[in-house]
Amino acid sequence: MATIETVTLEVADPAAAHRFYATAFGLDTQIRLRASQAATTGFRGFTLALTVSQPADVNSLIDAALDAGATALKPVAKSFWGYGGVVQSPDGTIWKIATSAKKDSGPATRQIDEIVLLLGVADVIASKRFYVGRGLAVAKSFSRVYAEFAAGESPVKLALYRRRALAKDLGVSPEGTGTHGLLIGGDAGPFTDPDGFAWEAASLAGSVDHHRA
Repeated sequence: MATIETVTLEVADPAAAHRFYATAFGLDTQIRLRASQAATTGFRGFTLALTVSQPADVNSLIDAALDAGATALKPVAKSFWGYGGVVQSPDGTIWKIATSAKKDSGPATRQIDEIVLLLGVADVIASKRFYVGRGLAVAKSFSRVYAEFAAGESPVKLALYRRRALAKDLGVSPEGTGTHGLLIGGDAGPFTDPDGFAWEAASLAGSVDHHRA
């Protein structure tokens, strides 16, 4: 079964991005950073979602991100699914921090239970079929709306959502041009998917990283 081994964000200043992610989210080896001056405007077509166990952890991570220079896109709030908020880091990456719990069970721990790379795609069914053909195994699927793949031992889970629906959920316009600013490393690569998201061989991803976050 193919899985994600690395997620690399292309950023203008890897050192600054590293400081932000270490301070805001305490991320270490899960996210990699690579210097890039490639042009991009508007919505990049993806988000990284951090799942935590309780609202106190959502508040703690969101507050730390804002203090470190992030921009609030959606303030933390309760919803039908739980509790969460959305921020955009200084390098432009959108992060959603959420929990399915609606009440705290104790003090905030800032522990991240799961990282999900959510790609906004034009056609969920077509993209799901493409990834199955590359060796990924579907773990959950809701018709043309959403698909989630088994993560195995990977620190990051891959999921697909309709681009416009994802943008609406994040509180941004679905329009965007230029690079996605994202490279996915794994044993399924190298290839580019139907929506322009690029995968590379994990060995290559590990050989050219400038920083980890």
